[in-house]
Amino acid sequence: MTHSGPISFAALLLLIAFSVTSWAIIVHKYLSLRRAARESERFLAAFWEAKRLDQMYQQSDQYAKSPLAQVFRSGYIELARLKKRSGDDETLGGGIENVERALRRSQSAEMTSLESLTSFLATVGSTAPFIGLFGTVWGIMKAFQDIGRMGSANLATVAPGISEALIATAAGLAAAIPAVIAFNYFLARIRVLEAEMDNFSSDFLNIVKRHFFK
Repeated sequence: MTHSGPISFAALLLLIAFSVTSWAIIVHKYLSLRRAARESERFLAAFWEAKRLDQMYQQSDQYAKSPLAQVFRSGYIELARLKKRSGDDETLGGGIENVERALRRSQSAEMTSLESLTSFLATVGSTAPFIGLFGTVWGIMKAFQDIGRMGSANLATVAPGISEALIATAAGLAAAIPAVIAFNYFLARIRVLEAEMDNFSSDFLNIVKRHFFK
């Protein structure tokens, strides 16, 4: 980038940093979401096969990466507290709202964890093309300044600066396109997990109401 100037070079370096960081996040989020989905599937199968909630709670630490397992653990811990306070192992007179709030809080925390780092991908997808365009415009301006200073507009004078300036636009698109694709893909996967957490919370509440809040 010797012809387009330091500003275009700085823009290119920033875009390279964006691209490297984005790819690191993409790999990390892909692996973590895939593991979350697989462990949630295994947890659900084990949950519906379990005979007792306390037995399932003891097994739930095997599914540390499953958001459904974490929601279940929060709900069960609150249920156990209510049972301990009531001193009645069979039925509870009230407090279902406490269990419901515990489930909601846990689900909110899991959503925050699932969505972490995705905002950076959205930022790169929306800003990288403009940073690249800025670098290109600045580089072209520098090229025209060189033309004016040299007093020559032949191809040998113009081409190097303009071609280097256009690299910034290409780098901006190269950083933005994977980030946007990955962001939309991850968002879809997260929405599936969110729906599964909603459904599981409803099922868990129904079980608790049926067996403990009569």
